[in-house]
Amino acid sequence: MYLNFENNLLIRKSTRNFLRYWKLCFLSLICLILIPAASPSQDHTNWSYNLNIYEVNVRQFTASGTFAEFATHLDRLRDMGVGILWFMPIHPIGAKNRLGTLGSYYSVKDYLDVNPEFGTLNDFKSLVDTIHAKGMYVIMDWVGNHTAWDNPLTTSHPEWYVKDGSGNFVPPHGTNWSDVIQLNYSVQGLRDYMIQAMTFWINETDIDGFRCDAVSFVPLDFWSEAIASLKNVKPDILMLAEDDGPQYQSVGFDMSYAWGLHGFGNGVLKRIANRTNNVTALDSYMKNELNTYSDNHYRMYFTSNHDENSWHGTVFEQFGNAAEPFAVLTATMNGMPLIYSGQEAGLNKRLLFFDKDQVSWQQHPFADMYSKLLHLKKENKALWNGTNGGQFQRVNTTNNQTIFAFVREKENDKIFAVFNLSPGSYSAALLDTLFYATYIDVFTNDTVSFYQGANITLPAWDYNIYQKINAATGIANEFKTLKEFVLYQNYPNPFNPATRIRYKIGSTKFVSIKVFDILGNEVALLVHSVKEPGIYEVEFDAKHLSSGIYIVKLFASNFGTDRNFVSVKKIVLAK
Repeated sequence: MYLNFENNLLIRKSTRNFLRYWKLCFLSLICLILIPAASPSQDHTNWSYNLNIYEVNVRQFTASGTFAEFATHLDRLRDMGVGILWFMPIHPIGAKNRLGTLGSYYSVKDYLDVNPEFGTLNDFKSLVDTIHAKGMYVIMDWVGNHTAWDNPLTTSHPEWYVKDGSGNFVPPHGTNWSDVIQLNYSVQGLRDYMIQAMTFWINETDIDGFRCDAVSFVPLDFWSEAIASLKNVKPDILMLAEDDGPQYQSVGFDMSYAWGLHGFGNGVLKRIANRTNNVTALDSYMKNELNTYSDNHYRMYFTSNHDENSWHGTVFEQFGNAAEPFAVLTATMNGMPLIYSGQEAGLNKRLLFFDKDQVSWQQHPFADMYSKLLHLKKENKALWNGTNGGQFQRVNTTNNQTIFAFVREKENDKIFAVFNLSPGSYSAALLDTLFYATYIDVFTNDTVSFYQGANITLPAWDYNIYQKINAATGIANEFKTLKEFVLYQNYPNPFNPATRIRYKIGSTKFVSIKVFDILGNEVALLVHSVKEPGIYEVEFDAKHLSSGIYIVKLFASNFGTDRNFVSVKKIVLAK
């Protein structure tokens, strides 16, 4: 095992790399000898049980595309409620057969180094330390199936690669990935090297796990061997498989992609948005999820990621007015939600994959939406992950093809979610008894009780998320404070061309009320002044705007404190 790895070291011409590889061998040997097998009580669930995951595209995140400048966003991400930062590949990118000007992150030239465009290895180590100090976690992308054409392994160990009949390196079979060549896992030396390279990053930078790219291109038995070895080194790492198959549960992966819900420009959500499916398909999908995957295995739900955004379109291109309710749905269902770089800013362009194309950071209602949901997930046990959370239970209505309602309940916590997943306004009666309780609306702070015979009415692509009032949690007391700040639903809604918007101010505050379109562009400023306590009303005339969903945002600055109030409402202009 070690002889093959050491032979590979001898071909390294750089003294720095030579010493680094020897250090890797030494650390791996020490870990195998000294570290005991992973204990069931020491696994990722000790820290991941109430977290979400945020995908970091370092190149496109900031103007410089460096670790150092990305770090300036950490406080904002922490305050938004982000728990796990997944970094797309940070390794040097191959130059041979490169695509675009900068190349693909997934064309790895050196598994043990850092892309100099991002910074240095020490810069990354410092960034991980800073992230940990702020209470967040780090997983890094691992590309095990293929390397760049000019990875030094092609010279030192050409036998580690798949070749054609003429002995030439080849891209992964069945793909158009012309900038990479496929590795051959029938060779034991490659397997040993790959496990030790992953171990290097755990020991050297103290990362908290890996997102493993294209896992189906690599044999299952390798993943079983690798994950067991890595968890002997650090028992509580989180392993995410980029695949939808249930078989990845059995080889040690802790979480897998819910590609069937949405992925590759298709999936249940896309078909609902296109009206080729209705809520019945979503109900069937969730039943299959519960039947197929263990309660201990997390599922990752999302509306975007780097592949979806760059190759299939933004959430607004793919879902239109359904983009927001689908984001809320994936954040409240029975799994871990993923947010891609810039989604909180209403990312409305396809980021270039092989070239520089910075995210356009702007204020957008999605930031408030995600913040409320991510913090709710951290605090409410019903939304926790795996066996720590409440299981998804469908609530039947008299319109099951359009209205999707469910509860999740754990101990004293309960969430009741209702979605109208259609382009029309609908009413329905709630059936069975699962939803019985008194709740606070998570987004409006209104109280509402649901008991036998309750009815709901929701505009097109609308939703409500309710949190059960529980005196033991202190929610009722917090509710009294929040009720001083109220943004009421507009009337009429839908409207044409004008509507009235009422709001309540409990003490003297500076108040701003703005209207945004679904892409986050400000279209109207309705209030911008100091207001005394009272209930106010303002008219919004939209005669110059086109039909669609708009967002009303109220911001109230609480003088003399660090507490501000923000509330949003969706309004529908139907001309």
